[in-house]
Amino acid sequence: MNSRQEPVVTLEVRNDGVAVVQISRPEAKNALNSAVREQLAVHFRALASDVRVRAIVLTGGEQCFVAGADIREFAHASAIEIYLRHTEYLWEAISRCPKPIIAAVNGFALGGGCELAMHCDIIVAGESARFGQPEVKLGLMPGAGGTQRLIRAVGKVQAMRIALTGCLVPAPQALAIGM
Repeated sequence: MNSRQEPVVTLEVRNDGVAVVQISRPEAKNALNSAVREQLAVHFRALASDVRVRAIVLTGGEQCFVAGADIREFAHASAIEIYLRHTEYLWEAISRCPKPIIAAVNGFALGGGCELAMHCDIIVAGESARFGQPEVKLGLMPGAGGTQRLIRAVGKVQAMRIALTGCLVPAPQALAIGM
């Protein structure tokens, strides 16, 4: 939980069998910090066995899906410290969820946000959606399987262009290239 003791990820299970999981850190453009990752993993594990739920929508709201990892958490950490944070528990919770997961993307889906969207079964992007793997601009390569999922989604040439240039891909282009 954050310092205000409010959830940074909310869950609503609607009567129609749809669960809506919303990331709510607008002050940080929904950046993935440890609290967000933990709460997402908890919700996805619970939803996996919830018989009321037939499908899950994952969103960041109307302004921004997820603008990437919260780099403030990584600023002074060594590579081994980052590795030892075991962030894979989030990706496993989503990958192992047997329910269809729809990413409802508005605004930025960058870095970890792009990877989060690609972990979902379907991406529905609003006109404002922008996808990208800008880690290269920080001297990093995308983690959490981002490059592998990107290659499977759009092919090697497009994936290399996105990952090696850090370019942003608007929603219409993302649709055209198979993202």
